[in-house]
Amino acid sequence: MAPSTPLLTVRGSEGLYMVNGPPHFTESTLFPRINIINVTNKGLRHSFDLPKTVCLEFSPKNTVLATWQPYTTSKDGTAGVPNLQLYDVKTGTCLKSFIQKKMQNWCPSWSEDETICARNVNNEVHFFENNNFNTIANKLHLQKINDFVLSPGPQPYKVAVYVPGSKGAPSFVRLYQYPNFDGPHAALANKSFFKADKVTMLWNKKATAVLVIASTDVDKTGASYYGEQTLHYIAVNGESAVVQLPKNGPIYDVVWNSSSTEFCAVYGFMPAKATIFNLKCDPVFDFGTGPRNAAYYSPHGHILVLAGFGNLRGQMEVWDVKNYKLISKPVASDSTYFAWCPDGEHILTATCAPRLRVNNGYKIWHYTGSVLHKHDVPSNAELWQVSWQPFLDGIFPAKTITYQAVPSDVPSEEPKVATAYRPPALRNKPITNSKLHEEEPPQNMKPQAGNDKPLSKTALKNQRKHEAKKAAKQEARNEKSPDLAPTPAPQSTPRNTISQSTSGDPEVDKKIKNLKKKLKAIEQLKEQAAAGKQLEKNQLEKIQKEKALLQELEDLELGI
Repeated sequence: MAPSTPLLTVRGSEGLYMVNGPPHFTESTLFPRINIINVTNKGLRHSFDLPKTVCLEFSPKNTVLATWQPYTTSKDGTAGVPNLQLYDVKTGTCLKSFIQKKMQNWCPSWSEDETICARNVNNEVHFFENNNFNTIANKLHLQKINDFVLSPGPQPYKVAVYVPGSKGAPSFVRLYQYPNFDGPHAALANKSFFKADKVTMLWNKKATAVLVIASTDVDKTGASYYGEQTLHYIAVNGESAVVQLPKNGPIYDVVWNSSSTEFCAVYGFMPAKATIFNLKCDPVFDFGTGPRNAAYYSPHGHILVLAGFGNLRGQMEVWDVKNYKLISKPVASDSTYFAWCPDGEHILTATCAPRLRVNNGYKIWHYTGSVLHKHDVPSNAELWQVSWQPFLDGIFPAKTITYQAVPSDVPSEEPKVATAYRPPALRNKPITNSKLHEEEPPQNMKPQAGNDKPLSKTALKNQRKHEAKKAAKQEARNEKSPDLAPTPAPQSTPRNTISQSTSGDPEVDKKIKNLKKKLKAIEQLKEQAAAGKQLEKNQLEKIQKEKALLQELEDLELGI
């Protein structure tokens, strides 16, 4: 039976111990404070003599323990001994040993039910079944496979593989369904692209699509210190597209919603932009710009946190992504770690060594911005790791979102406001309120043109009625006296170059303007296709919509 709230595991120079989750935050008596990892019955199960081990990992169902130590060779040049061991957790016996020279991607990958396990060996991905590591059940062979990622969830299992480009050939990512790897049409989908020294592949929860962040180490244009990044979408049904990001600059983070129907990207030169996209790679909601470089969906997918950690001040924005409404804007200064609690209500932030060796500690927040618990590590100690107890999906049901900050016994701290440096020559002069960057508000908070604040629904309706009546009177006057029709505006007067006709209804004018923009973009795509450029699937779909857009434009203009 699951506890009402998850436990918190804390590891540092003071040892390893457990803390009860909200609302108590007391040290758990079930797990005594010890300096070695113990099991629930407080008895030592196994001990392994592996003094040089630097990495270890459990399989998804905790049946296998994988350990890795640096690979070494003897002085006479003979091959070293296997340095990757797989142990049966129940019996403690070594199931298999492998030679794994590189620390990168050292750990084998299991499916969630541990039916298959895979590891990259030279130009092949070797698959084992039911944790039988003495027999290779299947092989996926491609020249120069660099990386692979197994899909989450149950059967049928899928795998995404990445092969870097060479000698002018593009890099590519292919999707396969296990165990169908042979034949020219075995791949479910294929996406090739240039400008990729490395990639990050992200499956959605339902294993229907993969997002690929392709990165180069150097930006040859000199625009970015971080190199160049592009975002690609690949679906198991064969569809693929380039995700068009409206702002230039690095891609800091991309994360799938647990619904698998949308994803959020944080990108662009600071202040960074954040946008939610659907499965057609069309923008659904634009959060504007701000000091952020990370995004975190809650386990239930109904809350999104946009945050700025690392070299940023730790500002967070907590959003209700069903109604696109801002819930809170807490600040977690100097945070090096963030994690949602499995209950979808609480958030953990921590400052850990060795990333930062001062002001170590952790905080438990409610998503409404209240700090419910705070623990500061003594100045002579360090905090190394803190994490929530994991739970299966569905243990904690989603609750109705609240916007009112929950009460807390922890006194609130006002964030320290850092003043900008002023050279001695300017310190006795008035301060000018100038910003290096003007931040762009979220799309539902942008003011209407010519107004300081957005119009209410009633005010907007009245404005449309007034403008429609005014236009109708002017049209009637022109029909009675054509000679008295207003003369064209002089050339010096600013004019709308996209739409010259007005209907008297701002909403109709806006639709006409947007339709002409889309048609202009289609013309540009047709010119690119005529020049021999290969268009993406979403670009071809846009061209196919040209006839419908022309008909819609004609209908609107006839109604003017």
